[in-house]
Amino acid sequence: MNPLVRRVAAGLQWSRGQRVGVFWLFVLPFAALTAVFGVWPILLSLQVSMTASATALQPSAQWVGWANYATVLADPLFVASLGRTLVYTALAVVCTIVLALAYALLLHSPLMGRGLTLFKIAIFLPVVTPDVAGYVVWRWLFDQSFGAVNMALGAVGLPPFGGLASTGTVLWAVLIAELWHHVGFYVVIFLANLALCDRGVREAAEIDGANAWQTFWHVTLPELRPALLVNSVYALIQYLKTFTVVAVMTKGGPNDSTNFVSYYAYQLFEQGRYGEATAMATILFAVVIALALGLMALQRTKGPA
Repeated sequence: MNPLVRRVAAGLQWSRGQRVGVFWLFVLPFAALTAVFGVWPILLSLQVSMTASATALQPSAQWVGWANYATVLADPLFVASLGRTLVYTALAVVCTIVLALAYALLLHSPLMGRGLTLFKIAIFLPVVTPDVAGYVVWRWLFDQSFGAVNMALGAVGLPPFGGLASTGTVLWAVLIAELWHHVGFYVVIFLANLALCDRGVREAAEIDGANAWQTFWHVTLPELRPALLVNSVYALIQYLKTFTVVAVMTKGGPNDSTNFVSYYAYQLFEQGRYGEATAMATILFAVVIALALGLMALQRTKGPA
């Protein structure tokens, strides 16, 4: 018998206790890293959120309980910021899923020829581009004085785009920059799921007379439920925590129209209001967890029609 096969066979004969021991041998290092760099900072943040800001970072911090949370929840700027964050997240998640799915279906189509590799590189390249560098370029593109976007619109006789200077367009400008940076990641996940789909089922539906839309809605989309779940949850978490694009492109403006919760908490932290800032971050963390778990439960119980 081959020595490798002999060792595998011997491993299969281990007792339950030995298998459990090997399991924990592999799990414990990663569990320790998660506890030290994940759970412990969250607990420390929760502790800071219940102390007075003036003493929050001192060894003997003054305990104030839920006072910081009461202050934050009574702040109309925070309430408006939270509502703005939720609206932007809903819009961003829908746009991200739709665009990523459309692009993945295009790349998966047999109509794609020699340009397939080029299109895959083009959609994924922004994902590995540094956030700050990418958003600085987009800020230049949307500039009202010399931006390429308005120059191109003017060249074809179209009215200028308000971009980052107008409260009516700034959310769309920020969303365009974020979609450019992130959509490629979700395309890859959809492509991986499409590669696992059974072509025979789609071919059978086409033979039975189903048109392209019926095949997509009743065959392809149900097969993509795992990718839809992963992408939706990840996009929800990502956009609820939107920060870098705001810090680079808008600084929360104009007129606080992009002052999302993450950036507002950062502003408070810069002002030395540590207790309120961490209370705000904790509230956002609770919202992220609640919505992510709710979305997972919804998608696991209700599939596409």
